[in-house]
Amino acid sequence: MKIKQLELFQVPPRWLFLKITTASGIEGWGEPILEGHADAVEACVKEFSEVLIGRNAGDIEDIFQVLYRGGFYRGGGILTSALSGIEQALWDIKGKFHNLPAYEFLGGAVRDKIKVYCGGDGDTPESAARAIKNRHAQGYKAIKMNAVRHYEWIDTYAKIDAVSARVAAMREAVGYDVDIAMDVHGRMHKGMARVLLAEMEQYRLLFIEEPVLTEHPEAFVELRKHGSTPLATGERNYTRWGYKDIITQGGIDIIQPDLSHAGGLLECKKIAAMAECYDVAVAPHCPLGPIALASCLQLDWCTHNAFIQEQSLNLQDYSTEGQLDYVLDRDTFAFKDGYVHRTEKPGLGITINEELVRERAKERFHWYTTQWRNTDGSVAEW
Repeated sequence: MKIKQLELFQVPPRWLFLKITTASGIEGWGEPILEGHADAVEACVKEFSEVLIGRNAGDIEDIFQVLYRGGFYRGGGILTSALSGIEQALWDIKGKFHNLPAYEFLGGAVRDKIKVYCGGDGDTPESAARAIKNRHAQGYKAIKMNAVRHYEWIDTYAKIDAVSARVAAMREAVGYDVDIAMDVHGRMHKGMARVLLAEMEQYRLLFIEEPVLTEHPEAFVELRKHGSTPLATGERNYTRWGYKDIITQGGIDIIQPDLSHAGGLLECKKIAAMAECYDVAVAPHCPLGPIALASCLQLDWCTHNAFIQEQSLNLQDYSTEGQLDYVLDRDTFAFKDGYVHRTEKPGLGITINEELVRERAKERFHWYTTQWRNTDGSVAEW
């Protein structure tokens, strides 16, 4: 199981795939990507490869420790995203070598299926209502809407009213047959976040995500006093050390580790265990590709406090976005009545369409985040 080769592929719409091959020919795939920074993560993986070549691919914990601690400077989105994708690929190799799914190495299955949610949004009450009805018709039992575009430090109540009108239209369209979550993306500051949380109480949301930026754990504690809706955060936290304060200070109910950013499968298992000690649920973040989602599902199958899984793959109309064309076994992600059912396929449970990956990688697709400015010209949170 000695590592022989690492290959990287940037593919549309905004992903970076990694293939690790052992000397005996076993192949493992990972998704080391930080949205908008694919080139930087790719360079980091290439730098790590000097340490990886010749190592036993099964020594996942030691490889993590070497890559995390060995460079002196540690943590941050670029380094840990590179490490995450490598770690995913190593679990894929280990599972294939032993003919077992990755979750079997991490305590075994605790559930047969996991609820999934997707985006279902609209800029007006009418379009928001149509979106949630369409998702409900496709079989989803939960959706997540974007709350706002950009917000001033202290903004108008008109924007709060506009959010409220969209949620009200969605509730009128489907009642409580579909759970509604709201993502603020950390675009608000706590002065307006208090107002939003109070307004949203009437709609009984599944959770509100990143009402403020995650670097303000004390603000989550304060916001908790202004509403009972569960609060979620964590997509921009990296490794268990990056979650320590946000979990232990008691302001959140749900953590959202991203398995392509936070350190990979085993590291997120450790993060989930720390959260469980504080009675905090887990909902892995995954607006990414099929390898990242497959990794998340492996975590879901063996993690007791995981309760729902984000996914952004188009599961109903493959021709629209072609995202699932990158895998040969789409049934791994098939859902019924809002749930994805557990697979027993080895490794991460997917087979990559390598021919298509290599073809699409020739495009060298680049994706960058949007830049927004407030009315006075100052930069707004994206």
